[in-house]
Parts: sequence; C-alpha cells; structure tokens
Amino acid sequence: MTDPSDDAVSLPGLGWSDFFADQCRSDEADFARARIATVHRARMSAMASTGPIRLMLPVHTNTGDFAVGDWVLVEPTTLTLHRRLERRTVLARRTEGSKIPQLAAANVDTLFIVTSCNADFNPARLERYLALANQAGTEPVILLTKADTADDVDAYRAQAESLQRGLAVVIVNPRSGEAVAALEPWCAAGRTVALVGSSGVGKSTLVNTLAGDAQDAPQATGGIREHDAKGRHTTTSRSLHAIAGGGWVIDTPGMRNLHVSDAAEGIETLFAEITELSPLCRFRDCTHAHEPGCAVQGAVADGTLDPERLARWRKLFVENRENTPVATGPRGNKKR
Repeated sequence: MTDPSDDAVSLPGLGWSDFFADQCRSDEADFARARIATVHRARMSAMASTGPIRLMLPVHTNTGDFAVGDWVLVEPTTLTLHRRLERRTVLARRTEGSKIPQLAAANVDTLFIVTSCNADFNPARLERYLALANQAGTEPVILLTKADTADDVDAYRAQAESLQRGLAVVIVNPRSGEAVAALEPWCAAGRTVALVGSSGVGKSTLVNTLAGDAQDAPQATGGIREHDAKGRHTTTSRSLHAIAGGGWVIDTPGMRNLHVSDAAEGIETLFAEITELSPLCRFRDCTHAHEPGCAVQGAVADGTLDPERLARWRKLFVENRENTPVATGPRGNKKR
C-alpha cells in the first residue's frame, strides 16, 4: 500500500489532466481513474480519488509493463485493472545485456538528480541522468547535498550548471525543512517529481522530508563509505509518496551504472553547443575527431569548447548508437 493517508484527494491533485481524460472512451465512463503507487512482481497498488487501493490483476498481467506514476482504469466494484492509459512522459533505462528497457517512473514533471558535494560528484554520470530526463520529456533539476562537507560549494554549483543550458541547480540539506521551501517551485499540487542518484546521497531522506507527516512508513535511510562516498542501497523498489502541501514524489533505487540507449534526442539537447556546431562542419557525416573543416574541433582549438566535454559527448554518442536496437523491416532490412 502507498504511503499517503486515507483522505480523499481530487483527480487533478493526483496529476490527472486533459491528456489522460481525452484517452477515455465513452464506454469507460464508469471505470475508476487511479494512479499506480507501487509495482511488485505479482501485485500493484494505486491511488484513486477515494484513497489507496490494492489492484486485482487479470490473469497473465505482466507487472513489468507498468511503472509507478502510470494512470490506469479500474473496475470500481472488484478493483480489477482494466487498462493503462498512454503516458505523457516515461523514464526508462536499458540495463546491460537487456533488450527491453526497464521502466523507472511515468508521468513525471521534474526529475531531481541528486548528488553530493564529495567524491560522488561525477559530471559524466550526471550527464547520463540528464540525457535520460531530456529523452523522457521531463525537466531535470540537479540537487547538491552534503554542502557542509565541501570547501568550495560554489565550484560544485558552477560545474553542475555548465552541464546543460538553463539547468537549475539547487543546494539542499535533505534533513532540513528548508528543503521543502527550496523545492516548492517544482512540487506544487498535482505535480510529480522523481528522484535519481547514487545510493547514500540523501534521496530517501529527502523523500521523508518532502512527505513530512503524510506518510505512514518513512523510507529507510543509510550512510556512505567515507573512502569513496558510495552508499548502501536502502531503497529497493519504486513508490509514490504524497508531498506535504501538494504534489507527489517517486523514489527510485540507487543507480551506479546507467547505460545509455534510445536517447539520441536527449543527448542532442544535453550537448546543445556541439549539436549547433555540427551543421557548420565541412562534411555532413563529420565525427568531430579528425576531419578537416570540423567546426567542433575548431571550437576546441579556440578554447570555446572543453575537450573533455567533447570526449564525454563522443562516449555517450557511440554508446547510445551501439545500445539502441535498429528497427528492421519484414525481410530484416534496417529501417531509416
């Protein structure tokens, strides 16, 4: 069962909008609208306007096809799942060796990417999260924790802000009530945020702070190893929590390895300065590595583009190309 209390909540308060209403057919008027709150191997729970419910699943239902945050239609008498509505946004990642993306969360407005001002701060890993958010159509915001342990917090902030144009970066103390006020612009009623980041950076603590007294069972939290700033996995599943005062938050298990795939547009947005220079290259298929007349290499030469930034772009570009399955036609021919 999800954490929110049994008090009724309006559908708009849960995040319902015309996008989902327009998908409901006339013969589905009597079905209840509900939002998936937890997903387990053989069961799911949801939040409806009347409160939390335990869903009855039809035979052969694959819970792996559902994500926390999904909107579903439910038979009101038996609480049997009828069908899932199309998602407005979806956060998904492909694990190493997997052909099917793993669903992380659905219908998320803002992705809070949480990292600490210590050895956990890794620009290359943060860029992977940003590509994920961009591809999903979700607004990314970087949250910096453990600022009290850093000698130069402003340096961490500046480095984070440089990762993507217009990127919001907020310094928060997950244990302080001030974090609620700092994140209020993204946590209004009916809005949904999700948290990603390594274990031990304060995600579960921040969920507890945002939820306040609204949750029945606080998320378990854990510390980190001091020598490498890596934490233990305290969140093992995804869940939807009410934010005190409005909005919803989805906690996710810590992810140290995030393989990039199916994220070409997200990478283009992330590396906008390279994307905009590419059409100026002499060759249309320029790899920005050794070709003459390369505008990107020219920017590196004149100091307007960081060579490490270009190296990270190349690594993500190649990884995405190699990991993204190529659609094929009826005779096995690649589709373009």
